[in-house]
Amino acid sequence: MHVLAIDTAGVDCSAAIYHASEKRVLSSVIDRIGKGHAERLMAMIEEALQAADLILPSIDRIAVTIGPGSFTGIRVGVAAARGLGLALDVDVVGVSTLQALAMKHLDEDASRPVIAAMDAKRNEIYAQAFDEHCQPLGQPESLSLDQLKALAHKHSATVTGSAVALLSGLEKSEDPDRFNIAIVAKLGAQAQPGVDIAKPLYLRGPDAKPQDGFALARA
Repeated sequence: MHVLAIDTAGVDCSAAIYHASEKRVLSSVIDRIGKGHAERLMAMIEEALQAADLILPSIDRIAVTIGPGSFTGIRVGVAAARGLGLALDVDVVGVSTLQALAMKHLDEDASRPVIAAMDAKRNEIYAQAFDEHCQPLGQPESLSLDQLKALAHKHSATVTGSAVALLSGLEKSEDPDRFNIAIVAKLGAQAQPGVDIAKPLYLRGPDAKPQDGFALARA
């Protein structure tokens, strides 16, 4: 099974082709662009296909990061994945960015549970605990710093992600969270269609809201 993995949930715009039965990445294209994912994504998918010496109809499944992360970026990736899935008539699965962060840590150290924790600004932290096999120990949540500390104590867990800087007493993290596209592809191959749905995972509402006083009265 060939899996096309897409990530637009953070500062990166990434695409990769993964061979599930051989458990290896055939190609990946990663560009740290910050914004403008919609303009770049389709070209990056084509680049990844060419590098893997495949054509789009060769894809058997599409995996996409669903958040938490950039509100606009998530919408871009999920919409593209769903559109391609309909065109190709293949399954589309969602991959949590928190699970991707946790898996990256556990690939290096699986000695204890881990909490993937992202600095969401505004004194909020997006977090979720996982066991040593990267299975969730709870739901993704928006937490305060004290709540994160309590969760880590509860599970005797290591914390990974940009919120680690907050635990160290810094006001904010220096680097944004980035989601390894090879890990996204691997998790996408393991995902269950119909269970791991490609639906945006937002832990707070969008920053942009309509201004009061500009709504038109209905006739």
